[in-house]
Amino acid sequence: MHLTSLPRRAALAVAVLAAAATAFALPSAAEAAPTPQAASAAAVPAHAVTGYWQDFDNGAQVQKLADVPDSYDIIAVAFANATSTPGQLSFSLDPAVGYGSEADFKADIAAKQAEGKSVVLSVGGQNGTVSVNDATSASAFADSAYSLMQTYGFDGIDIDLENGLNSTYMASALHQLAAKAGSSFVLTMAPQTIDMQSTSAEYFKTALAVKDILTVVNMQYYNSGSMLGCDGKVYSQGSVDFITALACIQLQGGLDPSQVGIGVPASSSAAGSGYVAPSVVDDALDCLTKGTGCGSFKPPTTWPGVRGAMAWSTNWDASAGNAWSDTVGAHVHGL
Repeated sequence: MHLTSLPRRAALAVAVLAAAATAFALPSAAEAAPTPQAASAAAVPAHAVTGYWQDFDNGAQVQKLADVPDSYDIIAVAFANATSTPGQLSFSLDPAVGYGSEADFKADIAAKQAEGKSVVLSVGGQNGTVSVNDATSASAFADSAYSLMQTYGFDGIDIDLENGLNSTYMASALHQLAAKAGSSFVLTMAPQTIDMQSTSAEYFKTALAVKDILTVVNMQYYNSGSMLGCDGKVYSQGSVDFITALACIQLQGGLDPSQVGIGVPASSSAAGSGYVAPSVVDDALDCLTKGTGCGSFKPPTTWPGVRGAMAWSTNWDASAGNAWSDTVGAHVHGL
C-alpha cells in the first residue's frame, strides 16, 4: 500500500490484464454459497471501518493509538518486520511515533480493546519481505505471530504482502495461528487489485482457503492500473464503477459479503493514484448494499452484508482533519 505511498506497479497490471481476462472464472452459485462465519468475526461489528496506524513517520501526522478516532473499529498496526529466519516475524516500536515505552503502547492497545475495538498487527506493506513457502516457514510464521499477539495483546493479524505469497503454506500458517489464538482471532487482508482478479490467483486462493477464519478482505482500490470488473469490462481507478465492479468479483467469487471491504486512501496525499472523495466511497457502499448511488456499472444483485471500508491510513486521515473517517465512518455504521 503503503509505507512510502509510491504508485504501485501499474505497468504490471496493464501487462497482465489480458491474461486475467482469460483466466477470470467465477464458481457456480452453489460453489459460491456463503459458509458459516467463524466465531472470530463476532467481535467485529457487522459493518466495520478499518484503519492502518503507521509505526513510522513518512510525512503524515504522527499519532499514538489513543489518537485514532472512535470511527475505526479495526486498527492495523503497520508493520511487523521479517527476521533472518524464513516466515518469522518481529515487531519493535519506531521512536518516531513518540511512545516513551512499550508499556505505554500496550496500554493504548488495551484501552482501544476496552472500547470494543480490535487491534491487529499488519504483515507486509510495499517493502515487506516476509516469505512463507514451505511447512517450516509456515510454522515459524504462526509461532512468531502468536508470540507477538501474546506480548502486545494484538487481536490478530493483517496480511498485506505485496510481493507474492504461496496460498498453500500461507493458509496453513494462518490456520495454525488461528488454532493457537482461539475464537477471538481477527484476520484481515489488503491485497492489491491485481491479486483479486481471478479465483486462480494465489492471494484470492489464500482468502478462500481461510474463509472459515477470515474477518475481512479490504482490497486496495488505488495505486493500480485499469482492471476488469465482474462483467468483463475494463474500469479505471478513481471512480465508483472501479470499486463496485471489482468488489463484485470477490462477492461472486466465493467470499461472504461480510468478508468484503473497500480499501482507499484517506487523502490525496496517502497514495500515488486512485484517491476518491469520501462521498464516492459512500456511493460505492450504497451501490453494493442497496443498489443506489451506482455509476454505469449496475451490480447483478445487492449484498446488504458488505463489511465496510478501510483507510490508508489513520495518520493521513488525521493530516486531513479526519474528514475521511468522519464521513465514511458514519456511513458505514449507518448501513
